[in-house]
Amino acid sequence: MRQLEEHIAQGEEKRSTQPKQNPIRAVIIGAGHRSMLYASYSVSHADELEIVGVVEPDDVRRKIAMDAYRLPPERCYTSIEQMTAGPLIADVAFNGTMDYLHVATTLPLLEAGYDVLLEKPIGVSEEEVRELQAAANRLGRTVMICHELRFAPFYAEIRKRILEGAIGEIINMQFAENVSYHHIASAYVRGKWNSQKSGGSSMLMAKCCHDLDLMVWMKAGIRPKHVSSMGGRMFFREEQKPAGAGTRCLVDCPLVDSCEYSAKKMYLELNLWGAYVWHGIEHLGERPTEEQKRESLCSDNPFGRCVWASDNDVVDHQAVVVEFADGGTGTFSLNGNTAKPCRRLHLVGTRGEIEGVLEDGFFTLRYPDLSAPHGYREEQVSVDVTDNMHGGGDMRLVTDFLRVVRGEEPSLSTTTLDDSVYGHFVGFAADRSRVGGHQVQL
Repeated sequence: MRQLEEHIAQGEEKRSTQPKQNPIRAVIIGAGHRSMLYASYSVSHADELEIVGVVEPDDVRRKIAMDAYRLPPERCYTSIEQMTAGPLIADVAFNGTMDYLHVATTLPLLEAGYDVLLEKPIGVSEEEVRELQAAANRLGRTVMICHELRFAPFYAEIRKRILEGAIGEIINMQFAENVSYHHIASAYVRGKWNSQKSGGSSMLMAKCCHDLDLMVWMKAGIRPKHVSSMGGRMFFREEQKPAGAGTRCLVDCPLVDSCEYSAKKMYLELNLWGAYVWHGIEHLGERPTEEQKRESLCSDNPFGRCVWASDNDVVDHQAVVVEFADGGTGTFSLNGNTAKPCRRLHLVGTRGEIEGVLEDGFFTLRYPDLSAPHGYREEQVSVDVTDNMHGGGDMRLVTDFLRVVRGEEPSLSTTTLDDSVYGHFVGFAADRSRVGGHQVQL
């Protein structure tokens, strides 16, 4: 949230100096971190986007959005039904609700006449996804899914090279997302995505459905055919708890100053994942005191729990294997609890290969060459890696969505709903395969 506040503050001066040229009007649906981040595009691009309303049942979050975008009270709603009962107030909606609410909240928006930028995943089941796809097609509405990684210069340039035939036909793809120990502990062990029963999505779908989208995108036009998967919850479970550890870090644990998962270290001393951790005490003010934070972690704040004594049930690692209709294959590895967070890929084609790490800011093209010292030659391609999330894809995604809504030429990275569903179908199939122990045919 602090990153969002700084982004808004930096754009305040531009808000008053930039001329408006019929900006797209948008309403925020669910004033959480993601939708508020997309909405912040309006601060530095007031001529393109104007935030005109918010739907948020939480009083504190609704007030934050109201103040940030100077919204009149009559444009601040507590439910979708309340807003759609009246006339259309905007052109588009930025839907950043929780996973299990995505389809339920988007359907009435489409019926009311809004185009929607929808946070991933599309829905929590294949049936939900197909229901939304059918509604969008029937109504002729645009629904763009927030596959931000498509818009990161790293992946966009790789896709461009593939389309140009740089490595020929893709034979095999290897993708990996390495989720850091403090991220998985905060979001998927202690946090609101720690259980499929309450959050709606498996960890694979909540965290990695856009990685699966990238895999399908690189083979665009060739459909996935078979999916196999395995994985589980191996580390974050009761029997892995260190000897002598307590149940709440700041209450009864003698390891609070030495444990790498200590809530004291992560959230008080380093202030990691504050947008998640302090959500429950936002009513105390935008910047709670250290004492208020400590008291929260000592009481009922789920982020004060021991990571080996939480109610999590999602996987902490999973491997996915996909076979495509042309015989090509792809693998994806979700690796929780890594020391270094990063995304890796290695694409092997009939003429060469591409290998790289998103966060490094470059990728390597490699070609067979018997005249070269090691039997191959290389070309390193540098790309822009900005300090905003998803390798610089977040704001580029908003730019592209607005371009599509205006009827302008879409970018290379543009994804339609009919395109986005395939990566989701791979993910749902992978979870069925993992639980059932068998290959799934699409």
